[in-house]
Parts: sequence; C-alpha cells; structure tokens
Amino acid sequence: MNENTESFSPQDRQMKTYSLVELVKGPTTMVDRGPDDSIFAFPMVAILEIFLTLGVILVLLLMSLTVNAPLEDLANLYETTDPAKAPWYFMGLQEMLEHGHPTLMAVAIPTLIVLFVIAIPYLDNSPAGAGIWFTSKRGKRIALFSALYALIVMPLYIYLDTSFPIREIYRGQLPDFFLNTVVPALLMVVIVLLPLLVLSRYKPSAREITMMLFTVLFTSAIIFTLVGFLFRGPGFELYWPWGMPEGYSPWDNL
Repeated sequence: MNENTESFSPQDRQMKTYSLVELVKGPTTMVDRGPDDSIFAFPMVAILEIFLTLGVILVLLLMSLTVNAPLEDLANLYETTDPAKAPWYFMGLQEMLEHGHPTLMAVAIPTLIVLFVIAIPYLDNSPAGAGIWFTSKRGKRIALFSALYALIVMPLYIYLDTSFPIREIYRGQLPDFFLNTVVPALLMVVIVLLPLLVLSRYKPSAREITMMLFTVLFTSAIIFTLVGFLFRGPGFELYWPWGMPEGYSPWDNL
C-alpha cells in the first residue's frame, strides 16, 4: 500500500489522523475461496431463514388449533398439585434439581454452560472446515460417539441417583454441603469430561474438543427434559409413561 502525499496540501497533511504502520504477509480467511465456494447471505440464506420462520409459525398455529389448553381451576391453598411440574422449557432444570443443591444445579451449572457456548468462537477460531457440518468425517464420528455416550450414561445416572441417592444414604454421616454440592459436582464433571479423556488419545483439535463437549451437553439437556416430562409421575418418582399411577398422564402438561 502506497500513499501519494504530494497531492495533499499542507493543511490536509496537518489534519491527517491516520498512518500506515506495518504490512504483514499472511493468508486471509478468503484464501482459496472464490465466488464459486461462497454462499451469499442474501438472498440464499435469507430465503432459507424466511422458510424456517414460516414453518415454525405454521406448526405453532396448527398446535393452537388442535391442542386444547383450557385454564385450570383456582389453586387450592390446602392441596398441592402432585406432581407439580414446570413448563417443558424449564423441565430440564427441574429434573436437575432432583440430583443436587439448587444453587449448583439451577444456577452454577447452567451459567457455566451458557459461558461455554459464548466462549466457543474464542476457543475455536480456525477457518478450516468452516460452514461444513461437523467439519469432517472424523468430526461426524466424534459427534455420534458423544451423543451415544450421553444417551447411555445420563439416563443411567438419573436412574441410579434416584434409586440409590447418596445424599439420603449418608445423610447425617457426612456434611450436607459435601453430599448436596461437592459429590454431584464431581459426578457431573467426571461424566462430561470422561469422553474427553478418550478423545485426547487421538490429538484432537480445538474444534473437535468443543464439538464433543457441546454434543454431550446438548444431548444431556434433551435427556433431562424428556425424563422430567415423560418419566416423572406422582411424588416426582420415576415411572414408565404408560404406567403412571392414579390415572396421571404426562401429556396433560402440554
């Protein structure tokens, strides 16, 4: 970059507030990316987003026309609803409350997950494979392994922790803070990071690590939501959806 300063008047030179400091040779994010390798945000992506928005609106409209959602009777101050379930979008948090201290399960862990999602662009800033689903064939295998791992381990954790709760078994023998906070936190850390130990043997990239963690967390969130919605019945105990006692049906919460 050259700048011809002879065309500037003395007054323009005094008012100039910028200067060329340094030129560095290096690849840009558009190296080997010509027009044929690019997808323009408008109109291609914009049209897809419009179709997606219209599809969501159509689904919500059909649900509002077909699903009856009447107001319930006034709450009885002397009788608690059993089970008292949160809306489906908070059901995962309510299920997590069954496995540890509220500050840990409903505040600390969700905050860490949100911070992790925000930090993903800073943890993985490589342009290689950008815009490609799962980046590569190896990325697809990592995502599939992570999802299958969460689908097996998380329901097993929920069942074991509900059937044999350490907090109740050792209540009075160990400090409550240790039982309700330290133990559940350690279990969650081990469950989430265990596949990372397996992946570390293959020298993963930053993108593969974030992909693995995100897949485990995302799949776990779905599992906690479905368990709380479909498998929790009266007393917030675990039942099969078709074997709920007292005529309760989880679908009544829709």
